[in-house]
Amino acid sequence: MNKINYDNLFKETVKTFGGEKKKLLLHSCCAPCSTAVLERLTPFFDVTVFFFNPNITESEEYYLRLNEQKRFLKTAYGDSVELIEGRYFSKEFFYMVEGYEKEIEGGARCNLCFENRLGETAMTALSGGYDYFCSTLTVSPHKNADLINQIGKDLEKKYGVKWLFSDFKKEEGYKRSIEISKEYELYRQRYCGCLYSKYAHIKTEE
Repeated sequence: MNKINYDNLFKETVKTFGGEKKKLLLHSCCAPCSTAVLERLTPFFDVTVFFFNPNITESEEYYLRLNEQKRFLKTAYGDSVELIEGRYFSKEFFYMVEGYEKEIEGGARCNLCFENRLGETAMTALSGGYDYFCSTLTVSPHKNADLINQIGKDLEKKYGVKWLFSDFKKEEGYKRSIEISKEYELYRQRYCGCLYSKYAHIKTEE
């Protein structure tokens, strides 16, 4: 079975716009991941960043990432890229993954987290009249682009808002995100967000 090239699907999609910018809601996990993604998206879309990450289970860490997202957008894009902050209630994440605490990083617990964050993005895109929705998550080499795109496509069917296929790590997207993060002196976290990912990262360093 041939592997789907989601970056090619992205390119094919934006070619159909004929120079017209579409309205897109971009779920962002953090400022560093949004850097290269926005660079790819803004020539084709009027982008609004949606910061919805209840998986960041420590409030100090959450607000550090949120404020870095705000600072980057203001510095790099002025008022041209709006930010919407979703609700933040970390217990929502723990309720959602109850029974999956011992799953390996990248396993079923992470799938539930992706579904939660992308589902909220789809609902927000629907209520806000956006043409498309997508996520910065695929810029990470640690995230499964096939899984994320499948979840997005399923949500498109459920809510009727178009999912933008992407694999933002392509075209050296991850490398570019590191370069831009250094340029703007952004805080780059060393784990995804939840305490389970934090502990998994600590174990790899032991």
